[in-house]
Amino acid sequence: MKICILGGGNMGRALAGGLIRRGTEPSVLSIGESHEPTRLALARDLNVTATADNLAAISGAGVVVIAVKPQDVASVLAPLAPQLSRERPLLLSVAAGIRTESLQSWCGPDVPIVRAMPNRPALVGAGATGLYAPASVSASAREQAASIMGAVGEVVWVSTEEALDVVTALSGSGPAYFFLLAELMADAAVSLGLEPDAAKRLAIATLHGSGLLAHSSDGDLARLREQVTSKGGTTEAALRAFNEADLRAIVARALTAAARRSQELAAQFGTDSSRTGK
Repeated sequence: MKICILGGGNMGRALAGGLIRRGTEPSVLSIGESHEPTRLALARDLNVTATADNLAAISGAGVVVIAVKPQDVASVLAPLAPQLSRERPLLLSVAAGIRTESLQSWCGPDVPIVRAMPNRPALVGAGATGLYAPASVSASAREQAASIMGAVGEVVWVSTEEALDVVTALSGSGPAYFFLLAELMADAAVSLGLEPDAAKRLAIATLHGSGLLAHSSDGDLARLREQVTSKGGTTEAALRAFNEADLRAIVARALTAAARRSQELAAQFGTDSSRTGK
């Protein structure tokens, strides 16, 4: 089955590379990319067909992945609508915030659509992706979408499209939260007398190791935290300081803000804005 990826930026390249590493032949992959240096690099590095002609790229594809910026989705899909409607490939969208209704209006009512919300660790094959499909999408199409996104990490299905806004706030934006915490930990260690290079290396290694430990566990995060926390010890003292600062409420406000922004982006770049040209 031919797979076409529209957009050869970070996520498009990550998906193509992940599929190839998992055994997909480069000859069945095509990438539509308007930026010539990026297009040449994809063809050279991955041995895939990369073209500036999106109509040629999607021709004969069983799956079309839309991996461009949210503000560009309408302008990319609209010219392809007649061909998409005729061939009816699975459209797999990784464009943040763009709703199924908008995607359907740009590519035709009979094109099956699955939305995916991956995150940046997909670039190293350790992504976390939330997936949503309307009830009309077949089981085989869902399996295809999960298989493609599974090439760059773990996939989780959600039952409502609104839940993807929460996925965006949790795992989509989540890496930045962990990076910020590690950055602040390193800064605090420096202020306490540790050399900057040592503080940064220890913070990064701790971030990495904690993620591996959590991923290899049964998923009980509270138990993992408790296993590190000895009664009357240093970790307990640090966690008490977090609790006194009401860290739980801070995190809740942060995720609420991110989810709200995801909803705003959908309104900004969805069908309403495309009709008005804004």
